[in-house]
Amino acid sequence: MKQMILRKYARLIARVGANIQKGQDVLVYAGLDQPRFVELLVDECYKAGARRVKVEFDHQPLFKLHVRHQSVTALAKVEEWEKVRLQHYVDTLPCRIYLDSDDPDGLKGINQGKMAKSQQKRWPIVKPYFDQMENKYQWCIAAVPGAAWAKKLFPELPRGRAIEKLWEAILFTSRVTEDPVAAWEAHDKDLHDRCAYLNSLGIAELHYKGDNGTDLTVGMIPQGQFKGGGDRTKGSGIFFNPNIPTEECFTSPMKGKAEGIVYATKPLSYRGQLIENFSVRFENGRAVEVKAEKNQALLEQMIAMDEGAAYLGECALVPVNSPISESGLLFYNTLFDENAACHLALGMGFADTIRGFEDMTLDECRALGINDSMEHVDFMIGYEGLDIDALTRDGRTVPIFRRGKWAF
Repeated sequence: MKQMILRKYARLIARVGANIQKGQDVLVYAGLDQPRFVELLVDECYKAGARRVKVEFDHQPLFKLHVRHQSVTALAKVEEWEKVRLQHYVDTLPCRIYLDSDDPDGLKGINQGKMAKSQQKRWPIVKPYFDQMENKYQWCIAAVPGAAWAKKLFPELPRGRAIEKLWEAILFTSRVTEDPVAAWEAHDKDLHDRCAYLNSLGIAELHYKGDNGTDLTVGMIPQGQFKGGGDRTKGSGIFFNPNIPTEECFTSPMKGKAEGIVYATKPLSYRGQLIENFSVRFENGRAVEVKAEKNQALLEQMIAMDEGAAYLGECALVPVNSPISESGLLFYNTLFDENAACHLALGMGFADTIRGFEDMTLDECRALGINDSMEHVDFMIGYEGLDIDALTRDGRTVPIFRRGKWAF
């Protein structure tokens, strides 16, 4: 891939994604797959005004070794120096950039039970730090090709060509055009306008109906709102784009208000393994039954991670004619696949989908119906046969999606 195009992408992530301000610190989290691009990104972060940029690399094979050889106690231990670091992040609120390149099957064979237990033990200790930072800092998730990920998408191609093809797909769907900044400004406006219309309806419930068997009704929070595209930090009001790419208008539903069954339309990559051909049935808002043709035990474990993991945290609307969907690719990566189809998320909801959240505490937002959990797992339910109706608080039924596309 030409360096000039990759630099445009790096600049887009730094300036439009994280929107780094002069004097801010930046944390970059990346795999070992594209070190040259990480260099470009770090350079663009400094050019955007960053005071200091710190890169933390991870590697799936190393993580598998840690899980294999460490005890649950050792994996779960939060050292004192980690607490000091987390408190430093609370005090300084650095920007965070995540570059995803993981192999969708990269943790196959790992002891999932051991990993889950260690995470359940760690979460209560680190959660207070993350709660203090919620909505207060800029962050951005973007992607770069990993060799194993590229071969998963393009198994018939040689390794180098597969990586190049994946680069092309990432850059196209991320709107890295001749002028990416202008392209994202127009895209953000379109998503903002659609959210404004949805918010004007006074939606009490969303009803999902599909010819694949999906029949689900989800209750909305009266004080809730749909959001999409860019966002603003609480307090400082800095505009940023957390996901590159993004195509969704999303909200967090009322915890405890979901009835019916929904069928996934794409595989879910969860903890480095794929869960395929699955359904989730809800009663009183809770996932009470899950079925999967592949990795059902993992799906069952996912909704049992904590009390909130079995409840919905997000409803997101994405048409089947989005650029990602029209690429014809199944990415086996949530960042992309969730932006090719309507999706739901089990687990944590978003406090910033409450109107006036800026003047409220996190606990106050959760008291209104925002779900709380250590998990937030998106799974795709959209396809050409999905219809969605909004049932409004004044008794109307308003079509939102017909045959997988916007009905307005």
